[in-house]
Amino acid sequence: MVTDTIIKKGLPDETSVKAGYKQTEIGVIPEDWDVKEMEDFTISVASGKSNTTNELGDYPIYGSTGIIGYKKQSDYAGDKVLIARVGANAGTVNEVSGKYCVSDNTLMVTYQSGIDINFSYYQLINFKLKKLIFGSGQPLVTGSQIKKIAFALPKNKTEQSAIAIVLSDTDALIENVEKLIAKKKAIKQGAMQQLLAGKKRLPGFSGEWVVSPLGKLCNYQNGTALEKYFNKRNGLLVISIGNYSEAGKFVETSSYIDRKYFKELKKFVLNKNDLTMILNDKTAVGTIIGRVLYIEENEKYIFNQRTMRLTAKDEIEPLFLYFQINSSKTHKYIVNLSKPGTQIYVNTDDITELPIAFPKSKAEQTAIVSILSDMDAEIEKLEQKKDKYIMLKQGMMQQLLTGRIRIYANN
Repeated sequence: MVTDTIIKKGLPDETSVKAGYKQTEIGVIPEDWDVKEMEDFTISVASGKSNTTNELGDYPIYGSTGIIGYKKQSDYAGDKVLIARVGANAGTVNEVSGKYCVSDNTLMVTYQSGIDINFSYYQLINFKLKKLIFGSGQPLVTGSQIKKIAFALPKNKTEQSAIAIVLSDTDALIENVEKLIAKKKAIKQGAMQQLLAGKKRLPGFSGEWVVSPLGKLCNYQNGTALEKYFNKRNGLLVISIGNYSEAGKFVETSSYIDRKYFKELKKFVLNKNDLTMILNDKTAVGTIIGRVLYIEENEKYIFNQRTMRLTAKDEIEPLFLYFQINSSKTHKYIVNLSKPGTQIYVNTDDITELPIAFPKSKAEQTAIVSILSDMDAEIEKLEQKKDKYIMLKQGMMQQLLTGRIRIYANN
């Protein structure tokens, strides 16, 4: 564990080499470390050989995307680092152990005895192999490229292992938070299915629920093409197709429109409690089509083409509508309405006829919103914690894998 290590400071600055360090072709490293290319401390960097999948066997076949099938017999055994060689995931690094097979679009790295495999795994992660990718058609990284990468290596394998343990402990923290996030999301999904359909009533509420077309619950307005006004510096934040997440959260893309155009484009400037809906999708399965964002501030955002503004009328709470439209049931309904094309899409008329169930009591709507918003806030805090751990790990890799901070395991 991290607490079972002793950290000794030894941080050289940018302009001088302090005692105990030396200047090398890859930067300043400890005197008792070496610089070696991967071919100097590996036995092989070679492609796998499996191209048969789904034999209903016991041994997984690893490809560029992870496990891609199974075989009845394993081709390899032991611990290996795998690197996706070709395709969209080229340069992705993974570790495997046990008995397994490896496809021919994946590189296997086999190490000499003086190398801790986990230490080298983190070195490859930190190096970011995707910068080596080439090829205009099929993205590719080769074994020859991998073999020529130079890394700083502690001569002492025990030190390599100590560094790997610290980083793997950090990975474990991240994984635990990810599992908790997944659990909380599942709980929220179950709550939405119960509360938004009126299957579970909150204490004190028993009034009637009704179903109404969305167009009768909202005023609505389609966006227009605003790309000619875009800048990457500042101004009104643009809401376009790239700004919608699967969860109905705003995704930052640093697209702005200068506020000097405010009067000219005021018709498309959003206000607090507005919702915006994306009317098409980048995928054929409709991951984001019909998702809505909730606007929390006046005159901060502006909406682009293929997005619709929805302004809730008095009988329905905007956030209740936000949760209802983003529910899995409503999203599935919208996907089924979509039309085929280069990008699937839905028409405004289809959306205005979308059936929305809601309690006539706004107090019940507000109570449901309160519960789901609290769940969202809890998930967001966990997401922030995960991001913090990821940033911590990145900083630790940059320091530990270059020896700028030294770590030794306790005896």
